Amino acid sequence: MLGTTFLLALRSIARHKLRSFLTILGIIIGVGAVVTMVTLGKATTAQVQQNISALGTNILQVRPGQGFGRGGGGPRPPDFDESDGPAIAAQVAGVTAVAPQAQATATAIYEGANWSTTVQGTTNDAFTVQPWPLASGRYWNPAEEQAGKAVCIIGNTVRTNLFRGGEAVGQRIRVGNISCDVIGVLTTRGQAGFGGDQDDVVIMPIKAVQRRFVGNRDVRLLLVGTDQRYSSAAIQASLKDLLRERRRLEPGQDDNFFVFDTKQISDTLSSTTTLLTRIVTAVAGISLLVGGIGIMNIMLVSVTERTREIGIRLAIGAVAREVLLQFLVEAVVLSMLGGLIGLLVAQAAIGALSWAGGLPFLFVPEINVIAFAISAAIGVVFGYFPARRAAGLNPIDALRHE
Repeated sequence: MLGTTFLLALRSIARHKLRSFLTILGIIIGVGAVVTMVTLGKATTAQVQQNISALGTNILQVRPGQGFGRGGGGPRPPDFDESDGPAIAAQVAGVTAVAPQAQATATAIYEGANWSTTVQGTTNDAFTVQPWPLASGRYWNPAEEQAGKAVCIIGNTVRTNLFRGGEAVGQRIRVGNISCDVIGVLTTRGQAGFGGDQDDVVIMPIKAVQRRFVGNRDVRLLLVGTDQRYSSAAIQASLKDLLRERRRLEPGQDDNFFVFDTKQISDTLSSTTTLLTRIVTAVAGISLLVGGIGIMNIMLVSVTERTREIGIRLAIGAVAREVLLQFLVEAVVLSMLGGLIGLLVAQAAIGALSWAGGLPFLFVPEINVIAFAISAAIGVVFGYFPARRAAGLNPIDALRHE
């Protein structure tokens, strides 16, 4: 009986193809929008976490000032002393390594090619705090670091623009006013969201950058690697106490440095992205409600058009529940068909938007199943009233209907 009812529902839908399509359009849009928004939200969250993890998940960045930028228009806060890093590593529990950094901007030149890039000076501890494997070559050795030798490790963007796919290791490039031997090429990291292109960098021993580019021995950034077994809050508290003492800050005086915890930023961005995704999904879900109302409206029209047919069925022996089931199945088939098309539309939209936005393509089975189940439930909920109305018709009145 159910199979016959299902066939009757399909025939009724096929008889009015355009009307059926317009009926399920709201379901298609609703399911497509919900699946697309949830999936893109998860993809964005995954991309944010990947970008943050590229910066390091157990890293504290310590900078002069009270936030990014000078703030307040006051005097520039003092940089860190070169002895601050070793003191932090020795005196703060839970710190695994500290890498000081100095930074400048310069033009790198090789034969006829030139490229404006960031020159970053650091120590070998930087590759322990913030692991960055080499695609080829080597890191500098302790003797080269101690002497501040002009050796450099370049990012993939610099390699591509200077060497045009050729071998970089062993070549000598000019960075600013100095010649530098390329001893290594870093693996590709890509964009860091708010951090720009991570591969557009030339890394050298910090003493070479301080002496040749910056002109002083001050440090503008300390990368502090932490042991995940220790509380990040406790490490930050000890770190701040030590730096306040070393920078001779009086009790009640504001810190003239700040600590940037990459893990906290990752959690904040992820939760914000999740919240925005939920809000947009809720708005998109309204389309499903509109689609359900459209199905109810068309089913009521269908009951009116087929009143005489219903009367004949009831007169020759059909029971009310069979009529109710026929119209209910028709509504459910309509909504499920809309849900299926909506899922296909969503996958196409996800693929296009992921490619355009540089996001990873994700397929989330649970949201697809849930969206399809909701579309079927909408058919039951909004199709029940028209089906109940059809089943409740009086056969004699229905036969008299013109």
